[in-house]
Amino acid sequence: MNTLVENYFIEGCGRCTLAATPDCKVHTWKQELQLLQNIVLQCGLTETCKWGVPCYTYKNKNVLNISAFKNFCSIGFFKGVLLADVKKHLVKPGENSRAVRLFKFTNLEDIKAIETDIKTYIFEAIEVEKAGLKIEFKKNTEPIPEELETKFEDDPVFKLAFNNLTPGRQRGYILYFSQPKQVKTRLSRIEKCTALILNGMGLHDSYKQRKK
Repeated sequence: MNTLVENYFIEGCGRCTLAATPDCKVHTWKQELQLLQNIVLQCGLTETCKWGVPCYTYKNKNVLNISAFKNFCSIGFFKGVLLADVKKHLVKPGENSRAVRLFKFTNLEDIKAIETDIKTYIFEAIEVEKAGLKIEFKKNTEPIPEELETKFEDDPVFKLAFNNLTPGRQRGYILYFSQPKQVKTRLSRIEKCTALILNGMGLHDSYKQRKK
Protein backbone atom coordinates (compact mmCIF):
# COMPACT_ATOMS: atom_id res chain seq x y z
CA MET A 1 0.00 0.00 0.00
CA ASN A 2 1.13 3.55 -0.70
CA THR A 3 2.35 5.04 2.61
CA LEU A 4 0.32 8.23 2.21
CA VAL A 5 -2.79 6.23 1.42
CA GLU A 6 -2.16 4.04 4.45
CA ASN A 7 -1.99 7.19 6.55
CA TYR A 8 -5.30 8.33 5.06
CA PHE A 9 -7.02 5.30 6.56
CA ILE A 10 -5.48 6.10 9.94
CA GLU A 11 -5.77 9.88 10.19
CA GLY A 12 -8.00 10.96 7.31
CA CYS A 13 -7.19 13.51 4.66
CA GLY A 14 -5.78 16.01 7.18
CA ARG A 15 -7.70 18.88 5.62
CA CYS A 16 -10.18 19.72 8.35
CA THR A 17 -10.36 20.00 12.12
CA LEU A 18 -11.56 16.40 12.48
CA ALA A 19 -8.33 14.97 11.10
CA ALA A 20 -6.63 12.36 13.31
CA THR A 21 -9.63 12.27 15.65
CA PRO A 22 -12.25 9.54 16.23
CA ASP A 23 -14.81 11.80 14.51
CA CYS A 24 -12.93 11.84 11.20
CA LYS A 25 -15.32 10.75 8.42
CA VAL A 26 -12.84 8.16 7.16
CA HIS A 27 -13.48 6.06 10.27
CA THR A 28 -17.22 6.02 9.54
CA TRP A 29 -16.62 4.40 6.16
CA LYS A 30 -13.29 2.64 6.71
CA GLN A 31 -14.46 -0.86 5.72
CA GLU A 32 -16.30 0.44 2.68
CA LEU A 33 -13.32 2.51 1.57
CA GLN A 34 -10.93 -0.40 1.94
CA LEU A 35 -13.21 -2.60 -0.14
CA LEU A 36 -13.38 0.08 -2.82
CA GLN A 37 -9.60 0.38 -2.70
CA ASN A 38 -9.25 -3.35 -3.25
CA ILE A 39 -11.66 -3.29 -6.20
CA VAL A 40 -9.86 -0.37 -7.83
CA LEU A 41 -6.42 -1.95 -7.45
CA GLN A 42 -7.68 -5.12 -9.13
CA CYS A 43 -8.26 -2.99 -12.24
CA GLY A 44 -4.56 -2.18 -12.62
CA LEU A 45 -4.51 1.50 -11.76
CA THR A 46 -1.58 3.14 -9.96
CA GLU A 47 -2.33 4.18 -6.39
CA THR A 48 -1.17 7.54 -5.12
CA CYS A 49 -2.42 10.24 -2.79
CA LYS A 50 -3.56 13.65 -4.05
CA TRP A 51 -5.46 16.38 -2.24
CA GLY A 52 -5.22 14.21 0.86
CA VAL A 53 -7.26 11.29 -0.53
CA PRO A 54 -6.43 8.06 -2.40
CA CYS A 55 -6.17 8.83 -6.10
CA TYR A 56 -5.77 6.32 -8.93
CA THR A 57 -4.04 7.05 -12.21
CA TYR A 58 -3.34 5.56 -15.62
CA LYS A 59 0.03 6.64 -17.05
CA ASN A 60 0.02 9.63 -14.67
CA LYS A 61 -3.48 10.69 -15.75
CA ASN A 62 -6.04 11.02 -12.96
CA VAL A 63 -8.84 8.49 -13.42
CA LEU A 64 -10.66 8.37 -10.08
CA ASN A 65 -10.40 8.83 -6.33
CA ILE A 66 -12.11 7.39 -3.28
CA SER A 67 -13.38 9.69 -0.57
CA ALA A 68 -15.30 9.80 2.69
CA PHE A 69 -18.09 12.27 3.33
CA LYS A 70 -20.52 12.77 6.18
CA ASN A 71 -23.38 10.73 4.69
CA PHE A 72 -21.61 8.45 2.22
CA CYS A 73 -18.33 7.29 0.75
CA SER A 74 -17.62 7.41 -2.95
CA ILE A 75 -15.67 6.60 -6.04
CA GLY A 76 -15.33 9.80 -8.03
CA PHE A 77 -14.50 9.66 -11.74
CA PHE A 78 -12.68 12.79 -12.90
CA LYS A 79 -14.16 12.46 -16.41
CA GLY A 80 -17.33 10.72 -15.32
CA VAL A 81 -19.49 12.74 -17.69
CA LEU A 82 -17.81 10.88 -20.57
CA LEU A 83 -18.83 7.45 -19.25
CA ALA A 84 -21.85 5.75 -20.82
CA ASP A 85 -23.35 4.94 -17.39
CA VAL A 86 -25.46 2.16 -18.93
CA LYS A 87 -26.62 0.93 -15.49
CA LYS A 88 -27.42 4.47 -14.28
CA HIS A 89 -25.27 4.12 -11.17
CA LEU A 90 -23.53 7.50 -11.35
CA VAL A 91 -24.70 10.76 -9.83
CA LYS A 92 -23.56 14.36 -10.11
CA PRO A 93 -21.78 15.71 -7.00
CA GLY A 94 -23.86 18.87 -7.31
CA GLU A 95 -26.12 20.77 -9.67
CA ASN A 96 -23.20 22.66 -11.19
CA SER A 97 -20.83 19.73 -11.60
CA ARG A 98 -19.72 19.44 -15.21
CA ALA A 99 -17.17 16.61 -15.24
CA VAL A 100 -17.07 14.49 -12.08
CA ARG A 101 -19.56 11.68 -11.55
CA LEU A 102 -19.85 9.50 -8.45
CA PHE A 103 -20.70 6.09 -7.15
CA LYS A 104 -22.19 6.77 -3.69
CA PHE A 105 -22.24 4.06 -1.04
CA THR A 106 -23.52 3.78 2.53
CA ASN A 107 -22.78 0.12 3.31
CA LEU A 108 -20.65 -2.85 2.30
CA GLU A 109 -23.56 -4.83 0.88
CA ASP A 110 -24.35 -2.19 -1.74
CA ILE A 111 -20.73 -2.26 -2.92
CA LYS A 112 -20.58 -6.04 -3.08
CA ALA A 113 -23.88 -6.18 -4.98
CA ILE A 114 -22.48 -4.22 -7.93
CA GLU A 115 -18.77 -5.05 -7.72
CA THR A 116 -18.74 -6.32 -11.31
CA ASP A 117 -20.41 -3.11 -12.50
CA ILE A 118 -17.90 -0.99 -10.60
CA LYS A 119 -15.02 -2.72 -12.37
CA THR A 120 -16.75 -2.29 -15.73
CA TYR A 121 -17.04 1.45 -15.12
CA ILE A 122 -13.40 1.66 -14.04
CA PHE A 123 -12.22 -0.13 -17.17
CA GLU A 124 -14.34 2.24 -19.27
CA ALA A 125 -12.73 5.22 -17.49
CA ILE A 126 -9.31 3.79 -18.32
CA GLU A 127 -10.33 3.53 -21.98
CA VAL A 128 -11.33 7.20 -21.88
CA GLU A 129 -7.76 8.05 -20.88
CA LYS A 130 -6.25 5.69 -23.44
CA ALA A 131 -8.28 7.45 -26.12
CA GLY A 132 -7.16 10.87 -24.87
CA LEU A 133 -10.74 12.12 -24.62
CA LYS A 134 -11.20 15.65 -23.33
CA ILE A 135 -14.16 17.47 -21.81
CA GLU A 136 -15.22 20.69 -23.48
CA PHE A 137 -16.54 23.04 -20.83
CA LYS A 138 -19.14 25.63 -21.63
CA LYS A 139 -18.60 29.01 -20.06
CA ASN A 140 -20.06 29.01 -16.57
CA THR A 141 -22.87 31.55 -16.34
CA GLU A 142 -23.07 31.27 -12.58
CA PRO A 143 -21.63 34.27 -10.68
CA ILE A 144 -18.74 32.26 -9.26
CA PRO A 145 -15.65 34.38 -8.50
CA GLU A 146 -12.54 33.54 -10.48
CA GLU A 147 -10.60 32.73 -7.31
CA LEU A 148 -13.16 30.06 -6.38
CA GLU A 149 -13.02 28.55 -9.88
CA THR A 150 -9.23 28.35 -9.55
CA LYS A 151 -9.61 26.63 -6.19
CA PHE A 152 -11.93 24.10 -7.82
CA GLU A 153 -9.41 23.36 -10.55
CA ASP A 154 -6.52 23.01 -8.10
CA ASP A 155 -8.41 20.99 -5.52
CA PRO A 156 -11.01 18.46 -6.78
CA VAL A 157 -11.78 17.23 -3.26
CA PHE A 158 -12.69 20.77 -2.18
CA LYS A 159 -14.83 21.13 -5.32
CA LEU A 160 -16.62 17.89 -4.56
CA ALA A 161 -17.30 18.97 -0.98
CA PHE A 162 -18.59 22.35 -2.20
CA ASN A 163 -20.89 20.69 -4.73
CA ASN A 164 -22.29 18.47 -1.98
CA LEU A 165 -23.48 21.51 -0.03
CA THR A 166 -27.11 22.52 -0.34
CA PRO A 167 -27.80 25.15 -3.03
CA GLY A 168 -28.47 27.72 -0.30
CA ARG A 169 -25.13 27.12 1.38
CA GLN A 170 -23.33 27.26 -1.96
CA ARG A 171 -25.00 30.58 -2.77
CA GLY A 172 -24.09 31.96 0.66
CA TYR A 173 -20.41 31.19 0.13
CA ILE A 174 -20.40 32.52 -3.43
CA LEU A 175 -21.87 35.83 -2.30
CA TYR A 176 -19.46 36.03 0.63
CA PHE A 177 -16.42 35.28 -1.54
CA SER A 178 -17.51 37.74 -4.24
CA GLN A 179 -17.99 40.77 -2.01
CA PRO A 180 -14.39 42.02 -1.49
CA LYS A 181 -12.86 44.14 -4.26
CA GLN A 182 -9.32 42.98 -3.55
CA VAL A 183 -8.16 39.58 -4.82
CA LYS A 184 -6.14 39.04 -1.65
CA THR A 185 -9.23 39.39 0.51
CA ARG A 186 -11.29 37.04 -1.67
CA LEU A 187 -8.53 34.42 -1.49
CA SER A 188 -8.30 34.84 2.27
CA ARG A 189 -12.02 34.27 2.70
CA ILE A 190 -11.90 31.11 0.61
CA GLU A 191 -9.00 29.69 2.61
CA LYS A 192 -10.63 30.53 5.94
CA CYS A 193 -13.81 28.73 4.90
CA THR A 194 -12.14 25.67 3.40
CA ALA A 195 -12.35 23.56 6.57
CA LEU A 196 -16.02 24.45 7.01
CA ILE A 197 -16.83 23.43 3.46
CA LEU A 198 -14.93 20.16 3.83
CA ASN A 199 -17.03 19.47 6.93
CA GLY A 200 -20.26 20.10 5.02
CA MET A 201 -21.03 23.28 6.92
CA GLY A 202 -22.52 26.49 5.61
CA LEU A 203 -21.29 30.01 6.25
CA HIS A 204 -24.02 30.70 8.81
CA ASP A 205 -23.25 27.43 10.55
CA SER A 206 -19.81 28.85 11.29
CA TYR A 207 -21.37 31.87 13.01
CA LYS A 208 -23.43 29.54 15.20
CA GLN A 209 -20.28 27.64 16.17
CA ARG A 210 -18.56 30.88 17.19
CA LYS A 211 -21.45 31.81 19.50
CA LYS A 212 -21.31 28.50 21.37
